[in-house]
Order: sequence, then structure tokens, then C-alpha cells
Amino acid sequence: MCAKAIANLKDTSAVNSLLYCLNNKNENYKVRFACADALGKIGDRYAVAPLIDVVKDEDERSVYLRESAASALGMLGDLRAVDPLVSILETKKGIADKFTFLKERVIEALGKLRLNGNERVFNALKNSLTDDSAQIRINAIEAIMESDNPDAAEIIKPCLFDKNQEVQKNALIALYNLLGRSILDEVINSADYGDALKMEAVSIIDEYEEDYNEQ
Repeated sequence: MCAKAIANLKDTSAVNSLLYCLNNKNENYKVRFACADALGKIGDRYAVAPLIDVVKDEDERSVYLRESAASALGMLGDLRAVDPLVSILETKKGIADKFTFLKERVIEALGKLRLNGNERVFNALKNSLTDDSAQIRINAIEAIMESDNPDAAEIIKPCLFDKNQEVQKNALIALYNLLGRSILDEVINSADYGDALKMEAVSIIDEYEEDYNEQ
């Protein structure tokens, strides 16, 4: 059985077989990984509960499988996945290395679920802005930017002073998307911001604000 081919065909008749392989802990983890991905792409809601079980399974030997299951849940878009996904962000906060990529996939999945009015989700994303992983912080910035929460800009703005320059740059881009030209002018004209961020602001203006050099 080629899980990737089945996923491309979106063959719902294969869901039971894919679930059998997914749940078989004696199966090669790469096969199980492919099955989780295929279940997400096929889009059958029958797969939601088994995928949630994989994401929640602290005894699962392959964290890569849990990552794939989290991504699949994002593709499926079922609200039953919200609580277990948020719980991972809440319980793994500050735990780097092994769970970094899992948390990245969780944030991406929550972003796809578009839960704009869910305060628990928003608070979990907000708390992820202080995660030890710079990539987690970047992912959280993007998810918050896309959340339509009225406090999004205010919450992202402190990230302009993050210790990591990539986080700073991503925060600036997010704020530009939310606030427009004003945040770029503020960064350029204020002594509070570093040279690298000022250069990024000028770069954004040169690329997106054609009238900058005409002023």
C-alpha cells in the first residue's frame, strides 16, 4: 500500500487500512508517518479521533509521528482537535529540543483551524511568544497575526525587542500587515530599535512602498 498515492487520490475507502497501520506500533514509524499524512489529505472526519489519540500519546516512541498527526488534524479542520492541541502547548512550554517541532506543527494546525474567538487558543499562542525556540516564537507571531484578534498588534509588538533578529524581523512584517506604514516609520525614526531592524523596515518600504523615495 502506498499511502502517498492513496492520499493524492483522496481514496476514502482506504481510511480503515490507513488507520490500522497508524495504530500498529510494531509498524515502521515512516509508514505510520505517511499514513497520518495521508489521513489528513484525504479529509475523512472518521480519522480525527484516532489522530487525536496519537497526538496525546505520551508513550508514543516517535515524536515525528505525533508531529505528522498534529499536521493532519490541521488539514482536517475538526474542532475536536482544539483541546488536545492546545494542551500540548500548555504542558510543553519551556521544553525545547525533543518537542520543538511538535509544538511548531501544533501552532500551524491551530492556525488552520481559524479559531478567532477562542481565548484559550489565543492565550496559548501568546504564551508561545516566550518559548525557548525562536522558530516557535516566529510561528506564534504568524498565527496571532492571522487570528483577527483586536489585541494582536499590541501583543506582537514586544517581539520587536526579541533577542533573536529573525524573530524581530518576523514581528515587524506581521505588524506591517496589521498596522501598515506607520510601524515602519516608527522603527526607522526611533532610537529604541536596533540597526538591523531599521534596515529591515527600509527594505520593506523599498519593496512595498513605491512612493518612499519620492518623499
